[in-house]
Amino acid sequence: MCDYSLQHVMSTPAKVGDVLKTTSFIGSSTRGFCAAGDPNVAVCVLPGTELAFAADIECDRLVGFLPHRKFAARVARFRQVDLDKPYVHHDALELPDGQIVLVTNLSDGQTATVLQLPADQTSDAEPRTQPQEEARPASEMALISFGF
Repeated sequence: MCDYSLQHVMSTPAKVGDVLKTTSFIGSSTRGFCAAGDPNVAVCVLPGTELAFAADIECDRLVGFLPHRKFAARVARFRQVDLDKPYVHHDALELPDGQIVLVTNLSDGQTATVLQLPADQTSDAEPRTQPQEEARPASEMALISFGF
């Protein structure tokens, strides 16, 4: 997803292996992710996507002259928060210790690699159908359940 305030910015979905960069988009007060080589296109990340940062994650402070706040974490899971509040930033990172950091508060110029997309990538607009399971002999089912 891309935060509501990035709706006017050209965007593309994140893919496994993409190298992303935190950036401030022109004409927006929101920070987000762009492709490392294209700062004008927002990269939209699905909730549940796992990211690995090249260095410890940093955030800007509310008071500009204070140093950046560093977190002792280089991996995070993308999620959305405060969805019941339409005009606040929703895009966030959940750190391994449970802390939540808004993407818009991340310091500019950090790089992260998309490690893994969420298991369920179907959108709510797509019908979800379950394939019918074929009947299998009990001996074959035992092998399947143990991953062989």
